[in-house]
Amino acid sequence: MAISDKQKQIISLLADGQFHSGTELSDVLGVSRSAIWKQSHFLTAVGLPFSAVSGKGYRLERPLELLDRQCIEQSLSAKAKNLISSFEIHQQIDSTNSYLMERAKDGAPSGILCFAEHQSAGKGRRGRQWVSPYGSNIYLSMLWRFQQGPAAISGLSLAIGVAVIRALKQFGVEDLGLKWPNDIYSQGKKLGGILVEVSGETDGPCLAVIGLGLNVFLPEPEAASITQAWTDLSKISGRDDLSRNELAANVLNECLPVIAEFESTGLKAYLDEWRDYDCLKQKAATLYIANQPFDGIVQGIDDNGMLLIERPDGQVQTFASGEVSFNGE
Repeated sequence: MAISDKQKQIISLLADGQFHSGTELSDVLGVSRSAIWKQSHFLTAVGLPFSAVSGKGYRLERPLELLDRQCIEQSLSAKAKNLISSFEIHQQIDSTNSYLMERAKDGAPSGILCFAEHQSAGKGRRGRQWVSPYGSNIYLSMLWRFQQGPAAISGLSLAIGVAVIRALKQFGVEDLGLKWPNDIYSQGKKLGGILVEVSGETDGPCLAVIGLGLNVFLPEPEAASITQAWTDLSKISGRDDLSRNELAANVLNECLPVIAEFESTGLKAYLDEWRDYDCLKQKAATLYIANQPFDGIVQGIDDNGMLLIERPDGQVQTFASGEVSFNGE
């Protein structure tokens, strides 16, 4: 369901979390009060629960801070600004990663950023859908072109994980961890995920679309379909006034230089930090490659970013990919 211009106006008017009468909304939008009533039900469809009270009007259950390009840019470092070639904020999109992969096919340059308020088909790992209610979280993808081929950017997702942790710590968030290979964790629950999609020649130029989904406030009804333990920044911090625009800027300030310099630095520059935040090490876990399970005790990662698992027979095996389950996930 595409969000119409009228619906965008309704969201903007209700974003303050206060009651707005049907008369006020109809006057501003230039439509009848009955049309407002009909239009209002799209809010639930995009993950924005609301109240409609006779004599008071309409109100969202919680205020929204909508993404604002100017607000984000004001908090960007000079280094990050210089790395941005294009900056887009979409009200609704199928997937920020899919969108930039299509842009890349048309020759789009490095440094394109795509934020979305809502994703209708957000992409997680292994084909899963990333739950993406409107105006609640960070949905971001970044396009970058590399000259040395996919092998030269092996481990990029781990380095991005370190960058996201740095950004969150600057935002005052503590008790954070990294779960190999692409997840941000807090208190044993998933807070965010990274999805790096690579396209190009094996030994030549390639491109990467680096996607990040970060839970700021995840409404319970929207999260009902998530099959693993999850959390969000509002739960971790106990605050409901966290600024999405400030967080978006912090993430860009940390992630863009890591991406731009990765061909030169490689994973080595981030290994120690990643290991400090490793929330799998010394835990019993099962790694799934397709449907084949490998049980053992996680022994961290090697210098190439590959997972080390001590198997029941005492041998340590190295894995380049797979899905890890632990704590009964």
